Amino acid sequence: MRRSRCAVLLSSVLLAVGTALTGATAAHASQNAAPTGYVALGDSYSSGVGSGSYISSSGDCKRSTKAYPYLWAAAHSPSTFDFTACSGARTGDVLSGQLGPLSTATGLVSISIGGNDAGFADVMTTCVLQSDSSCLSRIDTARAYVANTLPGQLDNVYSAISAKAPNAHVVVLGYPRFYKLGTTCVGLSETKRKAINDAADQLDTAIAKAAADHGFTFGDVRSTFTGHELCSGSSWLHSVNWLNIGESYHPTAAGQSGGYLPVITSAA
Repeated sequence: MRRSRCAVLLSSVLLAVGTALTGATAAHASQNAAPTGYVALGDSYSSGVGSGSYISSSGDCKRSTKAYPYLWAAAHSPSTFDFTACSGARTGDVLSGQLGPLSTATGLVSISIGGNDAGFADVMTTCVLQSDSSCLSRIDTARAYVANTLPGQLDNVYSAISAKAPNAHVVVLGYPRFYKLGTTCVGLSETKRKAINDAADQLDTAIAKAAADHGFTFGDVRSTFTGHELCSGSSWLHSVNWLNIGESYHPTAAGQSGGYLPVITSAA
């Protein structure tokens, strides 16, 4: 009788332990289910301005089916894909209007941001329409902003991404150099072209540092765009387009697929 009761008691204990372990294992597996959603944030370089094939519902944000986020999602079939990048976006626009889809289920975030904060459009307008000295002066103003103000703005955005998507791998995409130097090229002077390239390098350096400070991956597209700058004879960037000025100095469809897509594919 005593042996029977001991056997029953032992069986009960083993059953309870087994149930607890099974439950704990299941709970652990549930808590650690791989987050696989993809959210694409950022400005016109991420939305795909200049590549055509715009999604009608995106309106003035001009999100394109030929933009690198759309191409990456089509190739990798994430569990969810939210494309909130928008033409003209600055850091404040990302904070106020693009972060909604982020969650603990987000496994990948991509973003390009900072160029508009630094006055990208005004710099290029000044350099196209005015003298070398005016162009260099406007670039100096932009460079001062990148050195002194932009890092704090990027920090705000990156901190918000981390808070809302703590499990995500975040890839921060940079910007290409615009011009191939040392060639005969109609348009801007070599002085202007070099100053614009130098400013792009400074911007990328600032973005890369801010990304690294948050443990994010910086995707440097300057290498993939090398040989495909303006004045290269095989450009993946639009020059001034007087019929559609908004596409000027943005990647073409080839720039998105050949310049940006390989970088995020490698970094993700």
